[in-house]
Amino acid sequence: METAATTPATGRGRAVVTLVSVFLLGLLLDQGSKILAVRELDPQNPPALLGGLLHLKLIRNPGAAFSMGTSVTIVFTLLAMAALVFCVVWLVPKVTTRAQGFVLGMAMAGIAGNLIDRIARGPAPLRGHVVDFFAVPHFAIFNVADIFLTLAAALVILWTVRESLLERCDDKALEDTGRAAKD
Repeated sequence: METAATTPATGRGRAVVTLVSVFLLGLLLDQGSKILAVRELDPQNPPALLGGLLHLKLIRNPGAAFSMGTSVTIVFTLLAMAALVFCVVWLVPKVTTRAQGFVLGMAMAGIAGNLIDRIARGPAPLRGHVVDFFAVPHFAIFNVADIFLTLAAALVILWTVRESLLERCDDKALEDTGRAAKD
């Protein structure tokens, strides 16, 4: 006999399973890659990959993207904590589709991945430096958490544009239907 607790997840349940799965996988990829980078990479001799398009250059970044705000590391830590709490308290309960769960899971993995560095890495708790190691020419050095955050933001933007365009198409169709009814 199946009960509500033993039936396969549907709807919201699948969305939450997707969110948690993406979050955990993203966090594992981020933290695992940082452990390997710290253990294996020589900051003075970064290996080149893809014909020099990508270098694995290990740095420890106290700031945000492009090393901005290096003197206010604790502010980034507190903002990341607030963002993660906001996601858990405000956004997770609103997730109803797998796509929403996927995007929110990616964003939360990115936030948490860098937050762990800020809390647990040196030079001090809440002031830790984020491990970055992917370097492409003429761009910031970044990590897996940054990739997850950027992809989540890009998907939210694309999703918003798509929804806006669909809404405009629906409005246009209603307008055309109204004109046809008058004729």
